[in-house]
Amino acid sequence: MASIRKRPDGAWRARYRDGDGREHARHFERKIDAQRWLDEVTATVVTGMYVDPRAGVELWDAWIDAWIARQAWAAGTVIAAETALRSVPWRRRQMGQVKPSDVQAWVAGETKRGLAASTVRTRLNYVQMAFRAAVLDQVIAKSPAASARPPRVRRSEASMDVLTLEQSAAVLEASGAFRPFVEVCLFAGLRLGEAAGLQLGDVNFLGRSVSVRRQVQGSSIASAELVAPKYGSERSVFVPGALMSSLSAHVAAESITAADEQLFRTPRGDLYQRNNAGEVWRGIRGRVGLPASVTLHTLRHTFASNLIASGCDVVTVQRALGHSQPSITLNVYSHLWPSAEDKTRAATADHMASIAALADSVRTVEGKPQVSGGAYR
Repeated sequence: MASIRKRPDGAWRARYRDGDGREHARHFERKIDAQRWLDEVTATVVTGMYVDPRAGVELWDAWIDAWIARQAWAAGTVIAAETALRSVPWRRRQMGQVKPSDVQAWVAGETKRGLAASTVRTRLNYVQMAFRAAVLDQVIAKSPAASARPPRVRRSEASMDVLTLEQSAAVLEASGAFRPFVEVCLFAGLRLGEAAGLQLGDVNFLGRSVSVRRQVQGSSIASAELVAPKYGSERSVFVPGALMSSLSAHVAAESITAADEQLFRTPRGDLYQRNNAGEVWRGIRGRVGLPASVTLHTLRHTFASNLIASGCDVVTVQRALGHSQPSITLNVYSHLWPSAEDKTRAATADHMASIAALADSVRTVEGKPQVSGGAYR
């Protein structure tokens, strides 16, 4: 409902009520200006672009608290989102005051202070999600983060470390009591948290498989907890008998008997998590002489590289790694698969070799060429 009335002082008062019944009014010197304003408001309502004039005054931090509370996210996602959304410099500013230049300056600042390009991209993604949600809730008219450009990420082939056979052997030799943990990462492709979350009941010794049913989340002894694995990561990985023999020896040495007992714990009995497992790994890496870029996750990359080199297709690799979609596997590992040129060259080489072998065999049978009517017999 909208109306225009002339006030005793000569001003024209235009007013309307929004969908929640709240009244909004403005005063104009001319009736035509009042009508134009009402027409513009009506147009935004009709097109779904209407925004409460008072909506953008809510502070970023306050709105983010309420928005995150509404999400059905896993604990790890909440932590990642809060880390990203609390890193912005406009935390105590009104939502409607944030400009595109503010967002782009923040992206540049995060990059300059040494964060990895992939980390900055992830943080920007959460900020863009939050602003899109604010637009949908009609808190702001448009997102100031929509046009923000993330930093360029290095190509996978340039940024991914994969261990050679010699390096893998050296790592295993230097792992000591941590070797079984390293082996499930290297020969089953488990993530750090997935390896740390393994229990005796997850290992099928007769069927030679390891089931991923949980992971350890948290980066300290106090915060470490067992939770469900990443969405789509529940899986069974089929592994060689040698890995089963190694795990069997580990189970016997550690006197692990109950199905719900953790397969791996620190010497103090704590769960392994990002910090303490990373500390053990850095010691192994130092003894072997590997660069700092080689992390425990490199073992997973090495596992995937071996599957691809052995001729496994993308769906097989996807399932072994626990990626929710084949596209994720391709985005990360596409450079490891043979290119179209490689396949064409190899196929033609095999074809030529087969023809040459056949020609050699029919040219000489018992030492004599067998030719009749221009064709081989």
